[in-house]
Amino acid sequence: MDLTDAEVRSYVDDGYLVVPALLADDELDEIGADLVRFARGEYPLVSAPPVDAEATDDDAIRSILAVHFPHWVSEVAARFVAHPALLSVLTRITGAHLAHWDGGVKCMQTMAFVKPPGLQGQAWHQDERFIPTRDRSLVGAWIALDDATEANGCLWVVPGSHRQGYLWPTRPHGRPDEFDAADESFGFDEASAVPVPVTRGSVVFFNGYLLHRSLRNRSDGFRRALVNHYCNSWSLLPWAPTKTVPGADIPTLDNRTVTVVAGPDPYGWRGRSRPPERVFLREPSAAGGFR
Repeated sequence: MDLTDAEVRSYVDDGYLVVPALLADDELDEIGADLVRFARGEYPLVSAPPVDAEATDDDAIRSILAVHFPHWVSEVAARFVAHPALLSVLTRITGAHLAHWDGGVKCMQTMAFVKPPGLQGQAWHQDERFIPTRDRSLVGAWIALDDATEANGCLWVVPGSHRQGYLWPTRPHGRPDEFDAADESFGFDEASAVPVPVTRGSVVFFNGYLLHRSLRNRSDGFRRALVNHYCNSWSLLPWAPTKTVPGADIPTLDNRTVTVVAGPDPYGWRGRSRPPERVFLREPSAAGGFR
């Protein structure tokens, strides 16, 4: 995929970019089949609901909501972290706002979402709140495994809301019928918000500061997605989701459970952190992060 300069500029200005039909049907089927293997407990999982061996694939995945970090244990998910079509876009946009960026990109997180019929979405939020980068280069690559429509809970975005690099305050939203239990960002004008419906195989790339949300799945089908998160390889990653960090260490904190997918690893001398040998599978009753 060769992006035009205008498309790169659109990402920098608007904070998101839709690339249609970036992945092929057979690739999407492979990801979908891998998601079923997670649902059936064929990978090492921290938690997994019991699934009858006779259950259909749809019934099996209906019992889960999301898989956190599938690339830690799945060769399929790991391969799609560095998929050439994704990299052809990421190496143009991830640090396009930085004058001397050399195209280096690393991945720190993957998540696979099922979103069965009736499931809530997630209220307005910014991914940078959860995964901080030093240079505002966080990018989500949201891969549609099914057509994502307004009916089944596609993404909504506020174009340009990333530009100032401002993290909006959050509060409880009070709408459990529509959104999961995670707080919502507030204080901004959402009048310019637009839905981002996409067809199966399309990818929505969006900046970590971009305000976005999704609504309840009101259809009778699934709205599955694989979401990978990346940033500029040269950015330290002050992200420690499982421990408290002393204040004096924050400026040099660098999460090393990463995969460098383009360019050299500037901090390779620090070594790599070995990821856990099991991943967390979240059920529909769990709270937080349902996109």
